[in-house]
Amino acid sequence: MIPETINAAASGTWKLGDLTVNRIGFGAMRLPQTGKALVPDAVPRDRDQAIGVLRRAIELGVNHIDTAAFYFSALRSANELINRALAPYPDDLVIATKVGQPRGPSGEWLPHAGPQQLRGLVEENLRQLGRDHLDLVNLRVVGTDSIAERFEELAELRKAGLVRHLGLSNVHPHHLAEARAIAPVVCVQNMYGLGVRPDQDAFVRACGEQDVAFVPFYAIAASGGQAGASDGDHPEILAVARAHGASPAQVRIAWTLHRGPHVLAIPGTSDPGHLAANVAAGALRLSRDEMALLDSLHRRNS
Repeated sequence: MIPETINAAASGTWKLGDLTVNRIGFGAMRLPQTGKALVPDAVPRDRDQAIGVLRRAIELGVNHIDTAAFYFSALRSANELINRALAPYPDDLVIATKVGQPRGPSGEWLPHAGPQQLRGLVEENLRQLGRDHLDLVNLRVVGTDSIAERFEELAELRKAGLVRHLGLSNVHPHHLAEARAIAPVVCVQNMYGLGVRPDQDAFVRACGEQDVAFVPFYAIAASGGQAGASDGDHPEILAVARAHGASPAQVRIAWTLHRGPHVLAIPGTSDPGHLAANVAAGALRLSRDEMALLDSLHRRNS
């Protein structure tokens, strides 16, 4: 059985530019609501519960939190909860946010933001988080069109000191090449996990070769996506979990981290017990045979 008091440092570290983070982080998407995330009729989560989970994450050594101004429900905003729970912020805490496709006040998705809108979205994150600069801003992309104009605008905000580092979210390999020709890119954040998007394998490796962090989202939820993880799982995952006294979710996190030292995990939860288990998964070491078994399952979906 994996102890659930393990510190996030057990997962190892990676540098996002000049910022060192533990490879197990925390995703804030689910904090503002219960049930399916990022939908207009999301049910607000209990405020004290969300704040308690954030503070517990810091106690467990988490120093990388992923958020966005568009993570909100009718009464709760992830950024506001982070500000309330953690300000004044620990010196080693890295808060990554993203801009690109905003949501309206009722939660509906709005058209992709153009270059002229990005400064306002960055400033919105600054206000909500109570910061004078953002550690990391990911440009969230929908589609395959050029991102040059938008990324150039973020690069200007970086030069102005509003943003420290830049990344990309939901992108293709050509987007990374395009962005790197404009300014340094410290991470790529794409959907990926065990059995999820095996077509991303080459991109994951390419990011590592360029010293760019790869930060998967929905790594635990798998096909459940915004609705969260399902109760069932594959026999291969269950077998590895039993061998380690671990949960299937912990095995999924561990497999992700084993894909390369540049791969970071940002599992999100509002449950303190699940949080501790997610962090503890950073200490799970899979054998070569176990990785081969899980890799075979992963490729089955290709």
